Formats: sequence, structure tokens, C-alpha cells
Amino acid sequence: MSPTALVVMGVSGAGKTTVAALLADRLGWPMAEADLLHPQANIDKMAAGTPLTDADRLPWLGIIRDWMTVRADQGESAVVACSALKRGYRDLLREANGRVRFVHVAGSRELISGRLHLRTGHFMPPSLLDSQFADLEPLQDDEDGVTVDLNRTPEQIVEDALAALGLRP
Repeated sequence: MSPTALVVMGVSGAGKTTVAALLADRLGWPMAEADLLHPQANIDKMAAGTPLTDADRLPWLGIIRDWMTVRADQGESAVVACSALKRGYRDLLREANGRVRFVHVAGSRELISGRLHLRTGHFMPPSLLDSQFADLEPLQDDEDGVTVDLNRTPEQIVEDALAALGLRP
């Protein structure tokens, strides 16, 4: 089987990092948290409550794509937690070597907003959630991936994703 990158996607507060970490643990694959790969200028902008533009995001998405390519070139599969909100962003991520698949952790604005207001120590303020939902383009039928309901436990979400993707640890 060729190396595969699973990109756990969705708006801020959907639980991408938690789900990605559990998937990586279950599969024995390395994981990257894309938020840690943001240039400082992006972090500063979001921390100030200003939504990122496509121009802000493109270099960051290139860094993520390149991280996945390095893993694939080493014969490694990997998991990445990354918002990947727009089809164009996912198209750029799909340029990575190996197979790139998506796990969209989806839920209602109300549920995610409640989670964001409980979260501490993150540069993404809850005030930017509306801009994230405005940018969100759900997976399309021709994209390699699955949508899972975040209104379940993280363990159930992981089981749903693994089953839907046909992956077994």
C-alpha cells in the first residue's frame, strides 16, 4: 500500500487535534498539528481577531503539503490536523506525494461555539468561528474522504472514520 496522509479537517473547535491524535495512535502513524506550522504573522493576525485570507493561508498550506510529501517519500503514512476549509486548499494539499484522504469532523455551529468558549490557551478566538463557517466547503463526492459527526465521543468518531475509510490498525 502506498503511503497515505489523513487530513483531519473542519472548523476551529471541531476536535481535529483530538481526533487526529487518536487516529495516529491507533494507526501507529506520525502526526502533525498544522496550527503549529503557521507563520507567526498568521498567528498574530488570528490572535488579534482578524480572519486569514487565502493569501495568508497559501504558504502555510504549502508547508503542510511538503511535510506530508517528506513522510510519503520516506514510505511513511501520516495524520495531519488541518482546517482545510476550502476545496482549493484541499486541492493544494492533494499535491503531496502519496495518497491524501480527508476526515471532515462536522457539527453544528452551536455545538462548536460552545466548545470554543471552553477552550483556553489557543490563539484562535471564538469570534472567528463565523468566518470559518463562511469559508467551509464540505467534502464533495469526488474527494477522497469521509464526513464524521462530532456529536459522538472522540473514540466513536475515530471508529466511524476508520470504518468508512476501510482502514484497520
